[in-house]
Amino acid sequence: MMDINQIKEYLPQRFPFLLVDRVLELTLGESIVAIKNVTGNEDFFNGHFPDLPIMPGVLIIEAMAQAAGILGFKTLDKKPSEGSIYMFAGVDKARFKRQVVPGDQLVLKAQYVSDSRGLWKFNCQAFVDDKLACSATILCIDRQR
Repeated sequence: MMDINQIKEYLPQRFPFLLVDRVLELTLGESIVAIKNVTGNEDFFNGHFPDLPIMPGVLIIEAMAQAAGILGFKTLDKKPSEGSIYMFAGVDKARFKRQVVPGDQLVLKAQYVSDSRGLWKFNCQAFVDDKLACSATILCIDRQR
């Protein structure tokens, strides 16, 4: 398990863009399970949509990518403080199955698929109450700053 302070060692994002609250399981080179607690006081709910607050799909994708980034960093035993950064290289097969609203706990899962010359591929899913909310294949590239 990783708490928020340990997560900050492996992700360069900070509030309000840090979207992983805790890591529950991590198997190096294989998979990660993390959570994002969705609260009603998050900035994006002010505009998306004020009368029907729904977490934007792009932020669900970002949360899955951040979980995948932690898996990649931990697998390589690297940290952003050492000059390495994971960046989006692509998103394929994104599908949204249910809305994510304040009070939900988003369970983020990422499975390592492959890597080649710094390009990593992950199959990712986000669940609420064991129901699939979103799935996508995410490509990240490892770059030096």
